[in-house]
Amino acid sequence: MTNLLRQHAEQQYATELDEISQQDRRQRPPNWKLSPWAVRTYLLGGQLDNGFVVTPKYIGQARVIEISIATLATDRALLLLGVPGTAKTWVSEHLAAAITGDSTLLVQGTAGTSEESIRYGWNYARLLADGPSRAAMVASPIMHAMQAGKIARLEELTRIPADVMDSLITILSEKTLPIPELGEEVQAVQGFNLIATANDRDRGVNELSSALKRRFNTVVLPVPASMDEEVNIVQQRVASLGKALQLPAEAPAIEEIRRVVTVFRELREGLTADGKTKLKSPSGSLSPAEAISVVNQGLSLAAHFGDGRMHCQDVASGLVGAVVKDPVQDQAIWREYLETVVKERDGWKDLYRACRDAL
Repeated sequence: MTNLLRQHAEQQYATELDEISQQDRRQRPPNWKLSPWAVRTYLLGGQLDNGFVVTPKYIGQARVIEISIATLATDRALLLLGVPGTAKTWVSEHLAAAITGDSTLLVQGTAGTSEESIRYGWNYARLLADGPSRAAMVASPIMHAMQAGKIARLEELTRIPADVMDSLITILSEKTLPIPELGEEVQAVQGFNLIATANDRDRGVNELSSALKRRFNTVVLPVPASMDEEVNIVQQRVASLGKALQLPAEAPAIEEIRRVVTVFRELREGLTADGKTKLKSPSGSLSPAEAISVVNQGLSLAAHFGDGRMHCQDVASGLVGAVVKDPVQDQAIWREYLETVVKERDGWKDLYRACRDAL
């Protein structure tokens, strides 16, 4: 398992899940591996009765996670909504890993997602040879989850065509999946539920029907409330990714991460940290996920083409790439920000020069 590029959550955090399970004495809903309290501890971190320390997977409002877990303990499906990069996929994966020990029952929503991806398909060789039968069926991840009493995950729900989205209605309301070709149906086993994600900026792609909206409990994942919270998120994820990728570089100084996060927060909010200067916001989301990518790229540059320590020159190109999505509008906004804010800020002259050189 150690040579995998990216382990599933239940593989990467198997030790923590096992420790939590051994200490968990609370009531567990049908087919859940952990109690709701234990799932909360796994997501938010904490110390167990035996002294074992659980690392936080989500840094933010605890109530958001509690509502999500409570929803999954009912018959309502969960929709995680938020701007890109607010850890919707990350949270859905860890919820599924903690609750069922399996985060792999995943449907990735795109404009080309078909109804077969939600319901079932056919092995056409067997279908032609033997006719319609269970053996000729190809079950979707959602169908597998229904049969096993597990959590299915559906990413980017609003990118799926509207008629395909509505195929979820019967599954979520009746907890059955009709198979008209066989005159049969699949009934969901206790423990089955669905976690869907959608981002605010894609709501206009394919709006959910009112019937489908009623089948979901929507939980909004906000951007980090404070600078320290966002810095903590970036630092933790960069350390985890650096370890997984075996980057031969020193962990970045907290002040270097803080500068990247400051740039992102100021441009995202359209206001400098001291509240004195209004700024124009670029077209990109500038989320914590983008900040993590910028710092991670800087670490890679420092490790392979530098002295092993991340400097401002290593993050400059990543900053420019993250901010300048539109080569005309965003570049003008970025240049103005460099000249009016970065250039004039104490201790930021090196970052100003590096970003100017990277343009």
